Amino acid sequence: MNDSFDDLRGWLERVDAIGELAHPLGADPNLEIGAVSEIDYRRRGPALLFDQIKGHAPGFRLLTSSTNSARRLGLTLRMGTGHTDASLVEALRGSPNRWAAAAKQFDPVFVETGPVFENVMEGEAVDLERFPAPLWHAEDGGRYIGTGTAVATIDPDEHWVNLGAYRSMLVDRNHVTINIVSGKHGRTHMDKWMAREGRAPIAIHIGMDPLYMILAGVEVPTGISELNYAGAVRGEPVKVVRSTVTGLPIIASAEIVIEGWVVQGELADEGPFGEWPGYYVSGVSREPVFKVARVLYRNNPIVLGAPPAKPPHDYSYMRTIMKSAMIFDALVAAGIPEIRGVYAPECGGGRMMVIVSIRQRYPGHARQAGFIASQCREAAYMGKYTIVVDEDIDVTNLEEVLWAVCTRTDPATSIDFIRRAWASKAEPMLRRGEPTFNSRAVIDACKPWEWIDEFPKVAQAEPAYLREMEAKWADLFRPGAAQA
Repeated sequence: MNDSFDDLRGWLERVDAIGELAHPLGADPNLEIGAVSEIDYRRRGPALLFDQIKGHAPGFRLLTSSTNSARRLGLTLRMGTGHTDASLVEALRGSPNRWAAAAKQFDPVFVETGPVFENVMEGEAVDLERFPAPLWHAEDGGRYIGTGTAVATIDPDEHWVNLGAYRSMLVDRNHVTINIVSGKHGRTHMDKWMAREGRAPIAIHIGMDPLYMILAGVEVPTGISELNYAGAVRGEPVKVVRSTVTGLPIIASAEIVIEGWVVQGELADEGPFGEWPGYYVSGVSREPVFKVARVLYRNNPIVLGAPPAKPPHDYSYMRTIMKSAMIFDALVAAGIPEIRGVYAPECGGGRMMVIVSIRQRYPGHARQAGFIASQCREAAYMGKYTIVVDEDIDVTNLEEVLWAVCTRTDPATSIDFIRRAWASKAEPMLRRGEPTFNSRAVIDACKPWEWIDEFPKVAQAEPAYLREMEAKWADLFRPGAAQA
């Protein structure tokens, strides 16, 4: 089968061909879809394409678990379906930098129309309740139609387009909220429009190739549109249609797009919502709401669902793999030598913990790597712990990492702190109403530089000898050998 594809349906064909797509029928959007998806994430199961959803016409579908396997994530990033977790992280090293550098060569191509225009609802005919918008978690304050989103905004001064992964709660048949935290590109764009015109244009893609959801949820450099970045990943420009409602570009092959303007002062209650650190944190807040002017959708449309929750959740695997590669690239770009591995584990949502391994070359090398990994653009938002270890530690093995912390640190001298760093209202350790700062710990879990050659030897066999013994005693170590 040809590896190239242009839309979510082509992606689904290829996922089905590798045996990683399931078709649950008749699920209830009231908690059941969320619970089935949560079980699937924890078992690293297939992608789930729900149809015949209770209360909705057949053919109005919803997809979850899109990117939580190495093979599906590799496919989405156009890197093939033959990857393991480790090989995908390795293959991604350097790729974000290459994509960013190439992005300017992949301006989106404007076309007259596309599949997303197969159906159009405008004005008072808009009825968002036709689409499945689950109550994902029991304590959620409403049904969320936008979780796996790519929200298009534009800078009114510099005219570059951003795609951001911002959630949307269904208010009624033609109103949704848009929740964008301070500091995000979409919020900056919105604030500029409000100051200029008192309103801001918004186009929310709620069904599309998962690539756009991935790029909307990671730190693409300021000024580079995710549309250009996606073109670089795909190796060909993205086809878009200029909206006659907002002037924003719409992905021509998208499944569903909702369009309108956010007007200054028009707010609605939003939340609570089960968020990516694993808690109901932000409670109810007043967020921008807009009356949807137009909905575009394909025949038999597919909502892309990506609900967060206690990790692992729908996109925690994707974020871990992407963040690990992007922080690795950031350290290399900053001139830090001898970076051997970077990992942002799922237990921290791919954000709250970063582990870096280095081959120490000079005094202060470990602290330098730790502070930059803590505050680089790719890791600054919602970080907490940065742990730097020696090259003999597998950064993906938390047992090894914590062994290094336990045996190669002195708590009084090995931990530095950064205060008043960039957090958000999703931070569980912030009480309601407190400013969105947090602190950071940089833990130097490397052997002390001053006496690195005198540090006690590790009590284990040489790796080469262990591999030799594994080969010699292969029958002993095969699965089920103890029961034979």
